[in-house]
Amino acid sequence: MLAKTVGAAVQGIDAIKVEIEVSVDWGSGFVIVGLPDTAVKESGERVRCAIAQAGYDFPNKNVVINLSPADIKKEGSAYDLPLAVGVLAADEKISTERLGRYMLMGELSLDGSIRDIKGALPMAIVARELQLDGFILPKANAHEAAVVNNLNVYGAESLQQVIAFMNGDIEIEPTVVDTRAEFARAQGQFPYDFSEVKGQDNVKRAFEVACAGGHNIILMGSPGSGKSMMAKRLPSIMPPLSLSEALETTKIHSVAGKLAGSTTLMTTRPYRSPHHTISPVALVGGGTNPCPGEISLAHNGVLFLDELPEFNRNVLEVLRQPLEDRRISISRAKYAVDYPASFMLVASMNPCPCGYFGHPTKPCICTEYQRQHYIGKVSGPLMDRIDIQIEVQPVDFDQISSQQQAEPSAAIRQRVVMARAMQTERFKAYKGIHCNAQMTSALIHEFAEPDAAGLEKLRDAMTRTGMSARAYDRILKVARTIADLDGSIRVQQHHIMEAIGYRNLDRSTYTGEMPF
Repeated sequence: MLAKTVGAAVQGIDAIKVEIEVSVDWGSGFVIVGLPDTAVKESGERVRCAIAQAGYDFPNKNVVINLSPADIKKEGSAYDLPLAVGVLAADEKISTERLGRYMLMGELSLDGSIRDIKGALPMAIVARELQLDGFILPKANAHEAAVVNNLNVYGAESLQQVIAFMNGDIEIEPTVVDTRAEFARAQGQFPYDFSEVKGQDNVKRAFEVACAGGHNIILMGSPGSGKSMMAKRLPSIMPPLSLSEALETTKIHSVAGKLAGSTTLMTTRPYRSPHHTISPVALVGGGTNPCPGEISLAHNGVLFLDELPEFNRNVLEVLRQPLEDRRISISRAKYAVDYPASFMLVASMNPCPCGYFGHPTKPCICTEYQRQHYIGKVSGPLMDRIDIQIEVQPVDFDQISSQQQAEPSAAIRQRVVMARAMQTERFKAYKGIHCNAQMTSALIHEFAEPDAAGLEKLRDAMTRTGMSARAYDRILKVARTIADLDGSIRVQQHHIMEAIGYRNLDRSTYTGEMPF
């Protein structure tokens, strides 16, 4: 007999329908066709044991399983559940009445229990598009999939429970999540706050400008000056995630298997901080079984690279294209996938190998050549793509010991949100442009042209420092953001001057002057 069940395969951050066709006929053997990977091929033994634990005999016949469409590679162990149900239905052990009306996905343990899977959210979206009666998946993933409205999501704990449901012997209660209510309730909850940061007003201002315009930023300062500590607090002043942004971000983390079991939607912007020993594949994504990398996991959030010069040069150079395009396309011999990568790059570095060049109390032991060589590990093209370059000075004792409460993140965030609202209104007619950092040259000319005094200041700065044409665009983008924070329609001279002040490494790298 022939039976068909419905599953899904993840491609990139989306999923497509997979039809599992099972034929049980006279003979002996067990074969899976349709480009299964090793994990899918191994499912035969797991399915056999799980069926036995559910109280049924595995058919002593010839079992042929086809995963359609056959030209798309099927990966992972999530096909165990539809395979087991399909085998029992083809062997006439369970009813086929409900079989094609539900999507089934889940990994089976040898005792018949169902383990969690990756990519439940994009699979649920496909199930809704197919207008199926429901989606049966591991109970651990039920809250994640229940985010999708107009779809009944059933969290199952064992194969025996799914068989009873298919036979109509029991009903499984659908998992219901009030997505908007939970999303609204969880907004604004952050573990770190800028009220805890003493001093560093110039760095806080730079962070405010960066978040207001979506600009990349690099911090240079000695060890212990607070670079990493302040970077951790960035999500608390970034604009809140919209529901569509939260859904897209959650899909990426779902495909990567990074969601906790009770998670419905991600409500705060992601903050990723990979170690400097990371490989290029781990950063941009891909691999034998394609998976999102750190730059995609940081989509709609922050990618923090601590001790930037310690990263492998090849790792840093692969960032150049995603920083411009805000997507990463990975093409290999057997697959090609696209992952979104619209993140805010935040990096930090020391001014020299020992870390104390320019420190007010600790002497530097590095030579001039060592300092220049250390800074030169970060290429000029990559540095050009970083809009804001700021020096971080150590905080003195009086500031550290002060009992005065600093400005809280909520107050800074309010100004950032107002500036972003201006940008949303400004760019509403331009597809794909949401903030000042995404402006093209034409949009810079239209919205960020400075007044005559500001243009003269910019000409003087570029003449003295030898900044590149890309740096010119970056300064105007940052100046436009500063003007938005001021509520100004035009970019004025003081906005240009502040933006030029955020190009510290241009002065040090291109003129031979030291940054401190």
